[in-house]
Amino acid sequence: MKNAITLVVFLVLSFLVAGVGGQATQGALVEWYPSLEKPFLNPPNAVFPIAWTILFTTMSIAAWLVWREGWREPETVKRALKLHFLQLLVNMAWSVVFFGMRWPVGGLLVLIPFWLLVALMAQEYRKVSAPAFWLTVPYLLWIGFAAFLNVAIIALN
Repeated sequence: MKNAITLVVFLVLSFLVAGVGGQATQGALVEWYPSLEKPFLNPPNAVFPIAWTILFTTMSIAAWLVWREGWREPETVKRALKLHFLQLLVNMAWSVVFFGMRWPVGGLLVLIPFWLLVALMAQEYRKVSAPAFWLTVPYLLWIGFAAFLNVAIIALN
């Protein structure tokens, strides 16, 4: 039962972050973002909530898998979970800066440490749980893609 409750806690925390980011994003999606020139690889707006739902779910499962291994590698697990919670805050900050403040350059300044935090988190996960590491790889790739889009938006606007 403790395992299931902990998984739910990881999911709830992730989706709370998603909710705050979504609130910061909503107004900009109507008033600001459509007016920007975007690169040819920019997906349709409908792709983003689907991708982020999958990513928030898989990152929660990955953190939970690492948490379950706490008895084997307590210090590594502590480091990994600290990075998990820190990257959640930075994830939320990116939405607030890029969309809420409508500041693409600031968004890029947030994306760089964001990607590095997730890369460090993935390294820590790899030491404890291979499935957790692999569940994190798509997240890392998506943040890299977001950085490409962010740079392109800056260049085109």
